[in-house]
Amino acid sequence: MAKRVQLVLNQDVSKLGKTGDLVEVAPGYARNYLMPRSMAYRATPGVLKQVERRREAERQRLEAIKQEAEATRTALDTIGLFTVRKPVGENEAIFGTVTAADVAEAVEETSGKEIDRRNITLPDINKLGEYRVDVKLHSEVTATINLRVAAA
Repeated sequence: MAKRVQLVLNQDVSKLGKTGDLVEVAPGYARNYLMPRSMAYRATPGVLKQVERRREAERQRLEAIKQEAEATRTALDTIGLFTVRKPVGENEAIFGTVTAADVAEAVEETSGKEIDRRNITLPDINKLGEYRVDVKLHSEVTATINLRVAAA
């Protein structure tokens, strides 16, 4: 069996790896396909050190984003209760429904933290009262806020 060659990928290659990954491939695949198309380059000791530094920098960047999400969750928990005002009809039924955009606006007004409305999961809200709303701040961080729907 032929010896394998170590390469570092310049771009994502399907079924092989992502940019910056260290991969082992057959010498013919490296010589005839990956290297002529500038999809990969040989893994030398200097290149491996560069790849490791890039990975560490990326890991630190992702950790900083997660820490920011944790801080936002703490701020939302500290505030405790957010209020959305809607026009009311009979039997405490509101006109329309409370949307994720309404919740995002209420959070931004109260806390000053901007939250993407697409990351808000809320139940069907058709009446006045208090509800629990989940806000996904990061892939590993979710905050649960209390929402009060009040008459306008």
